[in-house]
Amino acid sequence: MAAEIIDGKAFAAKVRGQVAEHVTRLKEEHGITPGLAVVLVGEDPASQVYVRSKGKQTVEVGMNSYEHKLDADTSEADLLALIGQLNNDASVHGILVQLPLPKHLDEDLVINSIAPEKDVDGFHISNVGLLGTGQKSMVPCTPLGCLMMLRDHHGSLSGMDAVVIGRSNIVGKPMAQLLLGDSCTVTIAHSRTKDLPEVVRRADIVVAAVGRPEMVPGDWIKEGATVIDVGINRIDAPEKGEGKTRLVGDVHYESVAARAGAITPVPGGVGPMTIACLLANTVTACCRANNLAEPEGLTA
Repeated sequence: MAAEIIDGKAFAAKVRGQVAEHVTRLKEEHGITPGLAVVLVGEDPASQVYVRSKGKQTVEVGMNSYEHKLDADTSEADLLALIGQLNNDASVHGILVQLPLPKHLDEDLVINSIAPEKDVDGFHISNVGLLGTGQKSMVPCTPLGCLMMLRDHHGSLSGMDAVVIGRSNIVGKPMAQLLLGDSCTVTIAHSRTKDLPEVVRRADIVVAAVGRPEMVPGDWIKEGATVIDVGINRIDAPEKGEGKTRLVGDVHYESVAARAGAITPVPGGVGPMTIACLLANTVTACCRANNLAEPEGLTA
């Protein structure tokens, strides 16, 4: 049995289309344009690519994009002052500080200085607590994208057995909370889980977010399970030529796809959904700030 491919690229395009429709409605009916501010400190090449892509897609859906690029030696006080200005700017509905930050800056302090209602990454301690207690929050983008794809594929997730491999604050823990919110039975597994293969084999849903290339082989997967591969790992690809690399996920795609009922590819799976959900979160934040009905289907 060949697994159905869950096309994250196509699904992300659909989400961006929904976002664009809501943005148009906000402009026409309320005279409001959602605004996203992205702060980049330093010149990390990967971060620069992400910021460019975020800015481009923000404009494409009709929102205002505000980019703030700071030198790598920017002081913590100056960065916090900028965030304070953005917190108080009514035209900015979402604030994202691109991680990682230079080592002299305290990431927790910086993230927690963002107004929780503008924290479209969902990393502020207040949003973490709200999500964990089942209250309305800003939801981290990558887990939100995974949840959207699972809902789209299955409809109801109620009663399904889900295993999340990975316990990070960015993906693993919030993913587990979202699945609990949809009435799954959830296990968070990790590198020290005893008999990890057996734990994974019982799952109807496997979310692999451990950051280890091709760690999960096909014989860990129950026949017909749905596998969401969050991993993006670059490995050597000598078959392409000397010094060449390729992207792989946290699961061994060929062997897992032979047993799974559905699977997200890498690339083209979860990755495109992350920015799409960032845009969705910005629209949600804008609606909440203006006491307007939230867009359906774009949040948890």
